[in-house]
Amino acid sequence: MSEKKLSANEGIKTRSNYLRGTIAEGLSDLSTGSMSEDDQQLLKFHGTYQQDDRDLRNDRRKHRLEKAYSFMIRIRVPGGVATPHQWLETDRMAEQFANGTIKLTTRQAFQFHGIIKTNLKRTIKEINQCAMDTVAACGDVNRNVMCNPNPYLSSVHAEVLKAAQDISAHLTPQTRAYHEIWLDGEKIESTEEEQEPIYGKTYLPRKFKITIAVPPSNDVDIFANCLSFIAIVENDKLVGYNVAVGGGMGSTHGNEATYPRLADVIGFCTPEQIVDVSEKVVLVQRDFGDRTDRKHSRFKYTVDDHGPDWILAKLNEYLGYELGPVRPYEFKDNGDRFGWVEDEFGNFHYTLFVEGGRVLDTPAFPMRTGLREIAKIHDGDFRLTANQNLIIANVSAKKRSEVEALLEKYGMHRSHERSALRLASIACVALPTCGLALAEAERYLPEVITDLEQELENAGLRHDSITIRMTGCPNGCGRPFISEIGFVGRGPDRYNLYLGGGHAGQRLSKLYRQDINASEIRSLLAPIFQRYAKERNAGEHFGDFVIRAGYVAATVQGADFHKNIKEEALKV
Repeated sequence: MSEKKLSANEGIKTRSNYLRGTIAEGLSDLSTGSMSEDDQQLLKFHGTYQQDDRDLRNDRRKHRLEKAYSFMIRIRVPGGVATPHQWLETDRMAEQFANGTIKLTTRQAFQFHGIIKTNLKRTIKEINQCAMDTVAACGDVNRNVMCNPNPYLSSVHAEVLKAAQDISAHLTPQTRAYHEIWLDGEKIESTEEEQEPIYGKTYLPRKFKITIAVPPSNDVDIFANCLSFIAIVENDKLVGYNVAVGGGMGSTHGNEATYPRLADVIGFCTPEQIVDVSEKVVLVQRDFGDRTDRKHSRFKYTVDDHGPDWILAKLNEYLGYELGPVRPYEFKDNGDRFGWVEDEFGNFHYTLFVEGGRVLDTPAFPMRTGLREIAKIHDGDFRLTANQNLIIANVSAKKRSEVEALLEKYGMHRSHERSALRLASIACVALPTCGLALAEAERYLPEVITDLEQELENAGLRHDSITIRMTGCPNGCGRPFISEIGFVGRGPDRYNLYLGGGHAGQRLSKLYRQDINASEIRSLLAPIFQRYAKERNAGEHFGDFVIRAGYVAATVQGADFHKNIKEEALKV
């Protein structure tokens, strides 16, 4: 039997000379606002995607103009922690080079949108000048490493943050291409071939995602990531981490060989072993991941193809020692704690609700200006949450009154006085900039929630937290397949509706209705809300209720995602 042909991206990486390609030449070509197709793939490794404004496509086509090309830049923020100076610089660059907004992503990173090609190099260079970077924010490598932004035991945060930063630094690609292209680094001539000690010449088969969580909060959604570490704290001391492998969200409409998957918890490591374990898991995926079919190349499929036991055995072999047995843990939710929280050190943390993660100024709510003014006087740090919100963290007692005054001046002191449904919402960017989006998400979910809030009010559920997420396509950047209510775009104004995800992100959802019109959402969910209000058990979450009430079957694991779907769900 002949060997399968490698995917096209493998050839692009092989020919790229360690991610250089012809990016430098393409940046110098002022005849177009775009880059070559091969370089567009390589640019992802450098932290940027080529996009265009899809709202303008038809008009520009009529006038025989090329698309309104621009670039999205993603800034890595390991652990989601940024200094006030970095916030101010991010704010400045958003105004100077981007579209005047900052997007807080579901992976604790900053995103800029609308950067034209002639500003791309300058923007990346200035990002690096404020001690941040974009390298490996995208591409077939380990992405931004996440951790709990504000654990219930704040003394643990410094340790998990350092672990996230250490993992990120260790797994950052070593190619000199990034410094040569963006930072005017010297091109070193050598007779020795350049090396990537961890990734090799072709890097990973696909993107790789790592998170660290501190129970009881699963706010980084560890079960949705390739590799995760669950902090085990005993007597207020971090003793190590449970290791979870094989989570992931993406799927493809109409292709049942693709599906979201929950991570399997396979062992335990000490704090000193976490970087080594991270590297060796990456090496297992490098060596055994599928490089022939990019729809089957994520680590979740490697785990399913070989089985968690095989992965554990191979990992132990690569490590040269064995992981310990899994230790007990419990997750209770995956949401953020809004408003003021005081930690055991006497510092204060204020979690601000940021709808859709979009930091911008509107006449009624000048949030970006308010945060800029806070950054000027803040003596702590800023923490990005995996739910697209922002924590003004480590506010000293002497500064709290100043911060509170600015929060009130700019209308942010009541940002979290919303329905519990809205506070538990996530939306990906989708239209108009994402080239993969089939439907709206960030621009439309607030409107959907407004409709549903009336039904929740009628049912007496305004203060009941139900996780709700919307993505413009099934790649699942907003992690819709582990939310209690999930919308996944199929086409303009059309969505698949999923129900039954776990409130703490511990269970996948199931398709409830396929290809519904946006106008049907309220009428479909209203009677379910009414039944939930009347028939739920004490402490029963919405995702658990819809399974018990028979609206959907429980999804046990990824391979079960497309099974046990009710016949009425598939009627269009």
